[in-house]
Amino acid sequence: MKTRKLFLFVVAMTVFSMLLAACQPAAQPTAAAEPTKAAEPTKAPEPTKAPEFKPLSLEAPNCDYGGNLQKIEATDKYTVKFTFCKPEIAFLGKVSLAGYSILDADFLNSTGGDSNKINEAPVGTGPYVLKEWQRGNQIVMEPNPNYWGGAIKNKQFILKWNKEAAARLLELQSGNVDAIDNVGTDDYATVEADANLKNYIRVAPNILYMGMNNTIKPFDNEKVRQAFSIGLDRQRIIDNFYPKGSMVAQQAVPPTTKPGYTEGLTWPAYDKEKALALLKEANFDFSQEITLYYAERTRGYFPQPTKIAQDIQAQYTDLGINMKISVQEWATYLPMTREGKTGLFLLGWGEDYPDATNWYDVFFLGASKSFGNAYPDIVEFIKKGASVADPAERQKAYDEVNKLIPVHLPWISIAHSVSALAARAEVTGIKIGPYIENFQEWETKSGKVVFSQNGEPVGLFCADETDGDSFRVCSMLYDGLYKFKFGSGETAPALAEKCTASEDLKTWTCTLRQGVKFSNGAEFDASDVFATFTTMWDAKNPNHKGNTGNFQYWPDFFGGFLNPPAKQ
Repeated sequence: MKTRKLFLFVVAMTVFSMLLAACQPAAQPTAAAEPTKAAEPTKAPEPTKAPEFKPLSLEAPNCDYGGNLQKIEATDKYTVKFTFCKPEIAFLGKVSLAGYSILDADFLNSTGGDSNKINEAPVGTGPYVLKEWQRGNQIVMEPNPNYWGGAIKNKQFILKWNKEAAARLLELQSGNVDAIDNVGTDDYATVEADANLKNYIRVAPNILYMGMNNTIKPFDNEKVRQAFSIGLDRQRIIDNFYPKGSMVAQQAVPPTTKPGYTEGLTWPAYDKEKALALLKEANFDFSQEITLYYAERTRGYFPQPTKIAQDIQAQYTDLGINMKISVQEWATYLPMTREGKTGLFLLGWGEDYPDATNWYDVFFLGASKSFGNAYPDIVEFIKKGASVADPAERQKAYDEVNKLIPVHLPWISIAHSVSALAARAEVTGIKIGPYIENFQEWETKSGKVVFSQNGEPVGLFCADETDGDSFRVCSMLYDGLYKFKFGSGETAPALAEKCTASEDLKTWTCTLRQGVKFSNGAEFDASDVFATFTTMWDAKNPNHKGNTGNFQYWPDFFGGFLNPPAKQ
C-alpha cells in the first residue's frame, strides 16, 4: 500500500515540474551580439496643402459703362492682369499712389470695407504697423516685423500735427519734434539762420486755384467767371504770401508737365476796368452776397490760407463785389466741394504722379462735381491727349485744352509754390522727393522720430481718402504694386516684381513678389490685389463702403465705377 502511495506521489511531482517548466520562457540560443540599431526618426506629419488657387475675374459688360477698366483677372497665385478699354498711359504712376495700397483680402472682408474698423488696426505690408492713434493728438507707429523691404532705421515713428506753421516751428526749435512739414513763408530765414536746424526744399509740382461751379449762380455765366479771373491780381498774392521761388500760374498745369504745358501761353492779365465792364455786360447783381469757401489747412501750395482768402476778399470788394469768407473743417470741406455744393472756393493740388492725366483727367472730365458740368470741348481734347502714346500728338491736344480753360474757366489758376521740410540738424538719412518721404531711413540718437504735419489724417483706408495727410500715413503702413523712388518722381516695383504693358497699352500684366507677408502674418498673393481693386471699382462690392463712400480717386484715375449707384 505504501509502495503504491509513493508511486503516485512521484508521478504527481513529475507532472507538476513539467507544467512549471512549460510556464517559463524558452531559453534562447547564445549568438554573437549584433550592433544596436539607431531608433527610426519620428516622421513629421504631412504638411497640409494650401487650397489650390482658383483664378478670379471681374469684367464690365462693355466699354459703355463710363470707365476705362474693362476687366481684372487674377490668373494665378502671383499674376494679375488689367485690361482697359483705351490705352492706359500712366498705369504705373497711378498704382504707385497711396490710394491704391493693397490690403489683405481676408482682413478687408472681415471689416466690410468700413474705414472706422480699418482705422483701428490696419493690416498692410508697409514698413510700419500702427501701435496707437490718439485722436486729436498723435499717431504712433513701429517697425513691421514682417516687412519685406529692408531694415527700418528707427524703432518708433510718431506723427503729430498742428495747422499753424509758426507753432510747428516752435516745436522744432524746442526739440519736441525732429522735423516739420511745410515751413511757413516767414520762417524760411529763421530756419536757415539756426545752426541746429536744416531746410530741405521740396520741388513738387502743385497749384493753388479758385474753383467756380457753373451750376451755381452767378457762376453759371461765363462772363462773370471771366470777370472774376481778370479782376484778381494774382502777382500781388504771390508777392505777399508765398516763399521765394514761387510763381504765378499761367496755365492749369505747372511748367514741368510735359507733354501738357504749352510754352509761351499765358493766363489773361489782371485788368480791373475790363473786369468791371464784363460784370456789367453780364447784368451782375452787385447787391448779392458771394461766399468764398476755404479750409484753414496749410499746404505747400497754400502757405497762409486765411491771409490769402482775406486778400482775395479785399480785391473783390474793391471791384464792388459783396463778398464774405467761410472757413470750413477739412474733413467736411473736401466732400462738400466734390459734391458741387460750393459756388466759389479755394483748393489746390499736388501732383500724384508725373503725367498730364493727373491734372486734366482728374479735374476736367466731370468725375468731380466741383466745377459743375464738364465742358464738352475741353473733354474732347483731354480724351484725345490721353488716348495716344506719341508725346507730340498728346501735346497738340493739350495745347487746345490750355487755350480753352481760361475761356470757360472752371477755375482760376493762382500759384505754383515751392515748399520745404525742416528738421533738426542731427537727423540723418533724409531724402525729399516730390511725392513721398523716406521715413524708414531716418535716424536719430534716440531711435525715435517725431514728425509734425499740417493736420490729422482723415482715415487709413486711403482708397476712399483724398488728403495728403492721410496718404502720408498710408504710404508707411501699406505698399502698392509700385512705389515712387525716394528722392525722385520715378516709379519702382513694390508688391509687383514687374508690370508690363501690351504694345497698344490696353493690357497691363503684373507679376507679383513672392514670399511677402502682411503685418498679421497672412501671405500676400493675387487674391489680395483682386480684392483691393474690385472693392474700389465695383460700387456693388460689399466692401465698397470706406469713409465717404465716394472712392474719388477711382473715377479720377480710371473714369468710372462698375455698377454705379443710380443718380439722385
